[in-house]
Amino acid sequence: MKSMSCAMIALVLCASTSTAQDAATAKAELKDAKGAVVGQATLTDSPNGVLVHVVLTGMPAGPHAFHIHETGTCEAPFTSAGGHFNPASKQHGMANPMGMHAGDLPNVQVPTDGALTFDAMARDVTLGTGANSLFKSGGTAIVMHAVGDDYKTNPAGAAGARIACGVIAK
Repeated sequence: MKSMSCAMIALVLCASTSTAQDAATAKAELKDAKGAVVGQATLTDSPNGVLVHVVLTGMPAGPHAFHIHETGTCEAPFTSAGGHFNPASKQHGMANPMGMHAGDLPNVQVPTDGALTFDAMARDVTLGTGANSLFKSGGTAIVMHAVGDDYKTNPAGAAGARIACGVIAK
């Protein structure tokens, strides 16, 4: 019976590992306007959207908006990343009755040491194919803004300047 239990455990571990390896993933290296690396984002496809895992260092303390933007270009001051990723042509913000963009993510609160790790779920995007794919022609980017998003003001939530940007790539 002991060897039977070990065999069952090994089967479960193999199945879990295989499922994790089959999920589509992407990465983005976030840089500030001076070109310094300030963070890494790892994106993982899931049945509920794309899980965005971000690790930041050296960022200004306070609330900041994070969004997925429609163009995979990050040239300072990062306006090259275009507007928010919005394949369904909705309004901006979680509190907007006409919203929200597929690229709208929750605000983050950076502590005084400038380091933060967080996860967010982008429920209306995919790393697969189709209109909501982050791998669309021209690519996409993830952008951190100077201040928090008000979750309602179109087109960008009054989130201020773009202070970090990373192109999302396979």
